[in-house]
Amino acid sequence: MKELTIKQLIMIMCGLLVLVILFMTIHQQNHFNKNTRINEVAVGGLTAKQALAKLQRNPQTTKVYVNDDLVYSSEKPIARFSGADSQKVATALHDQYTFFPSNKKRNILIKPHNFDSNQLPLAKQAVAQKVTDLNNGRKAPVDAYAVYENGKVDIKPAVGGTQYSLDGLDSELDKDIVNGTVKLTPEYKSPLSANSKTVQNEKKNLDKLATKKVIYQVQNKKYTYSCADIISRATYQNGKYHFDTSAADSKVDEINNKQATLGKSFEFKTHDGSVIKTTDAGSYGWKISKKQAGKTLANALVDNKKTVNAKSDIYGKGYNQHGTGYDITSNNGIGDTYAEVSIADQHAWFYKDGKCVLSTDIVSGTNNKDNETPKGVWYIMYQQTPSVLRGLNDDGSKYASKVQYWSPFTDSGCGFHDASWRHDWSKHAYMAKGGGSHGCINMHPDVAGEAFHDLQKNEPVIIY
Repeated sequence: MKELTIKQLIMIMCGLLVLVILFMTIHQQNHFNKNTRINEVAVGGLTAKQALAKLQRNPQTTKVYVNDDLVYSSEKPIARFSGADSQKVATALHDQYTFFPSNKKRNILIKPHNFDSNQLPLAKQAVAQKVTDLNNGRKAPVDAYAVYENGKVDIKPAVGGTQYSLDGLDSELDKDIVNGTVKLTPEYKSPLSANSKTVQNEKKNLDKLATKKVIYQVQNKKYTYSCADIISRATYQNGKYHFDTSAADSKVDEINNKQATLGKSFEFKTHDGSVIKTTDAGSYGWKISKKQAGKTLANALVDNKKTVNAKSDIYGKGYNQHGTGYDITSNNGIGDTYAEVSIADQHAWFYKDGKCVLSTDIVSGTNNKDNETPKGVWYIMYQQTPSVLRGLNDDGSKYASKVQYWSPFTDSGCGFHDASWRHDWSKHAYMAKGGGSHGCINMHPDVAGEAFHDLQKNEPVIIY
C-alpha cells in the first residue's frame, strides 16, 4: 500500500475537523444547551419540538413565597403550553445558541398563549398582605427633609427603619410567575437621603421663600412683613408648601388692637355735640382672623405678590360673619351714615352722609333686664316689608305681630318697626310695667316707612 504523504494527512485531518464542526454547529442550532431550562423545566439536549412536548407534559403549579413563607398557591397552573407556543420555544432555542456547547445554567422565561391572568392580581394581593403583616410593630423609616425654622433653612437627616418595602416585588412577580414557583425576598424600606434631588429641591424652594417680603394693607395703613414675621415653620413636599403661621399672630394682634373695631367701645359725638363712650356689647365692627391672615400672607409670599389687602381676612359678629365697617375710617369707624338712639330721650336720629334726614320719638324696650333695648353699636342685619314678628310675652304666651316695616339689628330679635297697636307714645312709656316693647324700637306708623327707607343693610345703629 502506498504511504500517505504528510500533506495528504493534513488534508484528511482538516476535512474531518470541518465535518465535526459542521455536525456540532447543526447540533447546537437544533438542541438546547445542557443546563438550559424553560420556566424551570429542564430542556437541555432537546430540540424545540421535544422541549415543547416536555413543557406540555409538565405544567407548573402556582406557588408564591415571601421570605420562605407560602402566601399563595393554586392547584391550577398559571401557564400551560400548547402548539400555539412552538414559535416562542423556537425563538428561545435561537436566543440561547452558542457556537460551542455550554454548561452555563440558564432559565428562559416564556409566557405561553394559555396564561391564567386572573391568578396574578390574587397573588399580588397575597404578597402585599404578607408584607403588611410583616411590618406590624416594625419601625417605619423617616425621610430626610428640608425645613424652614427660626428664620433659616435646615435639612433634617433620614432615620432608618425596620419595615419592609413592596418596591420591586410586583415587577418580580410579573416576570417570574410563569415559573409556577416564585420566591420573593423583600428589602427594607429606604428613606430619602439628605443628598437626594427631592430634598435638595425642597431646600432650594425654602431658601427662596425665606428672602421674600410682602406689604399687608389694612384700611389706609400698610405693614411690611418678612418671611420670618409671618412663618414660624415651613416645609415643601410634593410640590406644595405647608406652613405654621403662628409667627404672624402677634402682628395681627398689634393691628387689631390699633385698628379693629369689633368688641370695642366707640367714641361717639351725639346729635347735640356731646362726646360719649358706647358700651362694647354691640355687634358692629370687624376684626382680622389670625388663622386667615397667616394663610393670606404666606400664600402671598409663595405667589410673589407685593401687596395683599386684609379685607378678605376679617370677620364679624352676628348676622354678618364677614364683619361690618371695614371700608369706613371716618367718625372713629362709624362713618357718616348711621342711626342714633337715645334711651333716656326716647328719640332716634337718622343720618345720611353726615346730614340728619329724620328725627323722631320712639318707644324702646320696657325698662327691665328681660326686655330692655341693648346698648352698644349694632348694625342693620337685613330689611323686610311686610313681616310678622314672633316671640314670647312676659307670661310665657306666644305673640305674632304683623308689621309693615322691619329692620332688625340684633340676633336676639331687636329692630326698628312700626307699632300700629301702640297708643302710649310718651317719653315715659318704656318705664311703666309692660309699657315698653320687648326690646325693639317702636316707631309711629306715620314715620316708620320713612325710617325704613332711610336705613340700609350693615348701617351702624348706636344705642346709648
